[in-house]
Amino acid sequence: MKMPFWRAVAGAIAGVAMAGFAALADGNHQHAATGAATAPADRKVKYYRNPMGLSDVSATPKKDSMGMDYIPVYEGEDSDEGTVKVSPGRIQRSGVKSEPAAMRVIRTTVRAPGTIQLDERRVSVIAMRSESYVQKVADVTTGAHVVKGQPLMEIYSPAISSAAAEYISTLNSKVTGGDGPYGKGSRQRLMNLDLPEAAIAAMEKGRNVPIGIEWTSPRDGIVLERNVTEGMRAQPGETLFRIADHSVVWAIIDVAERDLGAMAAGQRAVVRARSFPGREFSGRINVIYPQITKETRTARMRVELLNPELLLIHDMYVDAEIETGSAESVLAIPESAVLDSGSRQAVLVDKGEGRFEPREVKLGHRGEGYVEVREGLAEDDPVVTSANFLIDAESNLNAALKGFAEGAQP
Repeated sequence: MKMPFWRAVAGAIAGVAMAGFAALADGNHQHAATGAATAPADRKVKYYRNPMGLSDVSATPKKDSMGMDYIPVYEGEDSDEGTVKVSPGRIQRSGVKSEPAAMRVIRTTVRAPGTIQLDERRVSVIAMRSESYVQKVADVTTGAHVVKGQPLMEIYSPAISSAAAEYISTLNSKVTGGDGPYGKGSRQRLMNLDLPEAAIAAMEKGRNVPIGIEWTSPRDGIVLERNVTEGMRAQPGETLFRIADHSVVWAIIDVAERDLGAMAAGQRAVVRARSFPGREFSGRINVIYPQITKETRTARMRVELLNPELLLIHDMYVDAEIETGSAESVLAIPESAVLDSGSRQAVLVDKGEGRFEPREVKLGHRGEGYVEVREGLAEDDPVVTSANFLIDAESNLNAALKGFAEGAQP
């Protein structure tokens, strides 16, 4: 019976492949034998390496899974065992690029959200220090802008009227006079009752005690609270008006905990309000609050901002950009050059002629695509910035970092 044509062709191809494989194996055996035969007798074998270039080494002669002999490595031949070798063709195909480590100024811009808050030093509360009655309220409502000295209300207070009558009597007295100790004490009583200076001056000029005392605004600002109506009785300490000056406000910025180490008082910050695209408000960090918000793991920074147009208002959302980093130059390399395993960081130093030395480094600040190198490199050391992960994968960087010969010592 005749063999089918396709089966005959398949058998012929298989025969050729087996013959080629046998010839390759014989060649490898002959190469190993030739190398062993030509090796000087006085040289000592340090270890045997895998014939396929794998990181596996052996202290004694052995064969790999394909039956190929491990290649002996003699003392003095492994001076480059800490380096990774890659063929020039593979380097060209992979697009390997290098860049020397150089001194650079590294700056990082930290972006964080925040809100506008009132300057605590620019808020005034108007309250009576004695029992009083509100006779009249000016046309001032919550949200209205008032100026210093603007009338807010007219009140009657028995305690103020009594102190004022005593002071006027002292002023009219021909014996003591208003400049004597008694006169100064009477005036101080009015000041202790928080009577506006303008009202005291009007009494001194007219030498009479008005039934209703005009109460004025102590500062320029926005009326945040108005808790007063005509005819009401105001108890001591009760808040009647609360007025805040918005010409200077605070931006309270929430910075991520990981960026806290780069923050310092005095750093410049640029704040942008979401309500006013294109507008920038510049300031500097005044205070770093000594606490972390446990729910968001953020730290709070306070930036003081000038607000002459009163565009920024209380509780408005803003976005801040804070410049961090030192003005001094530091040794830096591109971030793409770093091989980060999580527990350690390394780079590949280009030694030339296809040789690359894995080197562990200690890193510092990052910014603008570069990272500071604190240990492990010197200036002008060329490091691989492109295709370094391919070199890592093909040449078993982890084994190179540990040293090929450590596990081969008898």
